[in-house]
Amino acid sequence: MTKAKTKTTRDRLRVAVDIGGTFTDGLAVITPGGRIWVSKTLTTPHDPGEAVTTVMADLLKQVAAARGAVKPNVTEVVHGTTLVTNTLIERKGARTGLIVTKGTRDVLTIARELRYDLYDLNLEIPQPLVAEDKRLEADERLDVQGNVVKPLDAAGIEQLLDGLAGLGVEAVAVCLLHAYVSDVHEKQIAAAVKKRFPGLAVSISSGIAREIREYERMSTTTTNAYVQPLVAEYLNRLDARVHERASGAPLRIMVSSGGFTSGKAAAETPILLLESGPAGGVLSALNTARNNGIDEILAFDMGGTTAKACVAVGGEPLVAHSFECARVSRFKRGSGLPILIPSIDLIEIGAGGGSIAHINDLGLLNVGPESSGAVPGPACYGLGGTGATVTDADLTLGYLNPDNFLGGAMKLRRDLAEAALQKLATKLKLSVANVAWGICNIVNENMAAAARIHIAEKGHDPRSFAMVATGGAGPVHAVEVARKLQIPRVLATIAAGAGSCLGLLAAPARVDRSWSNPTLVADIDWGKVARVYAELRADAEDELKSAGAGNVALKWWIGAEMRYAGQGHNVTVTLPWRKIGAVFAPALLKEFERRYRQLYGHLVPNAAPQVVTWRLTGRSMVKSHQFTWGDARVSRIPVMRGKREIYLPLKRKFQTVLVYDRYSLKPGTRLAGPVVLEERESTLVVPVAADVRILPDYTVSVTIKEFE
Repeated sequence: MTKAKTKTTRDRLRVAVDIGGTFTDGLAVITPGGRIWVSKTLTTPHDPGEAVTTVMADLLKQVAAARGAVKPNVTEVVHGTTLVTNTLIERKGARTGLIVTKGTRDVLTIARELRYDLYDLNLEIPQPLVAEDKRLEADERLDVQGNVVKPLDAAGIEQLLDGLAGLGVEAVAVCLLHAYVSDVHEKQIAAAVKKRFPGLAVSISSGIAREIREYERMSTTTTNAYVQPLVAEYLNRLDARVHERASGAPLRIMVSSGGFTSGKAAAETPILLLESGPAGGVLSALNTARNNGIDEILAFDMGGTTAKACVAVGGEPLVAHSFECARVSRFKRGSGLPILIPSIDLIEIGAGGGSIAHINDLGLLNVGPESSGAVPGPACYGLGGTGATVTDADLTLGYLNPDNFLGGAMKLRRDLAEAALQKLATKLKLSVANVAWGICNIVNENMAAAARIHIAEKGHDPRSFAMVATGGAGPVHAVEVARKLQIPRVLATIAAGAGSCLGLLAAPARVDRSWSNPTLVADIDWGKVARVYAELRADAEDELKSAGAGNVALKWWIGAEMRYAGQGHNVTVTLPWRKIGAVFAPALLKEFERRYRQLYGHLVPNAAPQVVTWRLTGRSMVKSHQFTWGDARVSRIPVMRGKREIYLPLKRKFQTVLVYDRYSLKPGTRLAGPVVLEERESTLVVPVAADVRILPDYTVSVTIKEFE
């Protein structure tokens, strides 16, 4: 008994759960040792927390079975979710009001006044989240330096509160002119609203997006307010459910920038969760790259609903500070709601396994953007879906084993998949196999084309990269996408089907703050900048403490969005934390000029450098994590599951290939493609000539030998 107690107190069990559009993934790891267990179940759209409870219960059951009488000590639960994204796409958020400076109530409606598709006569513009009749104007004004031009008096505040009482809203956003410089009036209004309406969710722009650009800042603040009540309720329920399974374990939430924060902070600024799940996939890919000494990667994450990619060089992903969500036209920039938050620079490059194929108006085969989701799912799931999806095509092409999906817990129906494909085949006058390959090839080509542009925009050559595949469908399509991109090497991580969860467990605690105050470098009031940074860092440290990172080593960076005065595009400059003062200016200018030359080849003579937005980033240390299986799936001898006919794209025909149990192959094992490696949560398909090797961390390395 003494030994068991000692082991219980020494070992720590961390759990990660990621909710996707089709599947909810869970992964538990015991440290020290890095032993992992994985669970996967269909997402429950009516109550996402139900699937979380299911995978947590399954994980704890697996761990208990492996450890016998030793009770696992759950020390942390890390969570990533698509709840915010889905809420915005489906427009199912809270009734939201908006308070703005007098004369600016139409900013959301006017937007950018741009047509994202010049030739579409029926162009659909994304509708604002706040209707015009739910926007109130505050009779106040600050100037561009933050000085009060027209004070906000008590009578004006009372008039706002009376107007708010008649709107019948559940949340309110406050976005005043020049609040990024001074938050004095926004805080006055927020305090008054909370006092009179204590149950009302309040979001202020100076706390959500303290940056210039009126429309983008207002869009971000209203979006946060729109999802805040729903996310707060969800996180409260989830926290209770987590504690039922793991009493005392704190709930951490993954944020879009690639770190995690506390449940409390996430409930206050839920917009930061917008890309939390996909960010986990990137971190998993980076962890695998670090463990294998690879410096340049394209992280490729393909699940049941979408496929996303991210360029990462030098072990760090690029972080963007503005992007779009809830696009009217899925792949057209400008058709969504602009958001000003730090996020790993991901690009949605294609469809997922559940994306539905159809014949377009020109009579051509097309795939997506509609998805079968978790309910009813692809036709082969046998849950009522009738549309032919990417998963149905993969099954028909022999890439998936109908008896080993989720380790056999879920049987796939090839007859239903072929019946769904036959509907398209009849209209196109093609065979079912040709339609299946058409679907697969369209998806692969679309993903390769989008990724090619993404890599080129970052100034890189894909031939120098390795692709790291995660997600349930990622390893199925990765080799063919890499071949089209001329990327010579593909890595499939351990537990690739739940790769986002590995990333959640490898994520550092992270916090970001920003402050816009456009000023020429020569005119900067360094004392004011130092005071603001002191405030930002104190606030950031409080958030990191609430996320459980108060006692860990932290690194801090000072960032700046800079340009030459009069230019419209900024250059991002980042320097390690140092004392803020006039002596900081030379280092700032030197780094700006280095980055400017790198991007544009030369400097602008006699131009005046300007800082537009200051940034602060705090992060716990990034560590490499080694994982190994905690269950019995790793065997002593290679297990060949037989042979199966799969479609070979370069030979344009079906051919019989060997099929192996992936984790029966020990590190150092070498195979030759074409070959298929199966695991419970995913399948690695190598349909071309290639050298396949199992690396020491159970990552599968595929070196492609056949490109054309």
